[in-house]
Amino acid sequence: MGEFVIFLASLAAVLVLALVARLLRLGGGSIADAAEAMREAEAQLPGFDAERALVGSDGQAALVHGRDGSVALLKMHGTQVAARRLLAPAIRQTDAGLLVASGERRFGEVLVRGIFEAS
Repeated sequence: MGEFVIFLASLAAVLVLALVARLLRLGGGSIADAAEAMREAEAQLPGFDAERALVGSDGQAALVHGRDGSVALLKMHGTQVAARRLLAPAIRQTDAGLLVASGERRFGEVLVRGIFEAS
């Protein structure tokens, strides 16, 4: 009987911690819409002037086109948005969406899910 009580108490503690994490918005985030993607690109990339954005269907990545023809790649990194300006975008279409090579090993390739045209 004592082991069962300990099990229930542990389970309750885990559920309470999960609830607290959710209420504090800890964990995964997402890019809500094109306007947010454009704001993030402009805030993180000096001199970038966003014209339009394509946000993945899961909100985990976005391509932002600048007025000067440049392109920014955004991806979620935990709850934060990471952004990179792409000098020579290498974009490949897959069944899931566009796979964009950032040109940086640490940033990697990013899947913009549900988007099938870069323009």
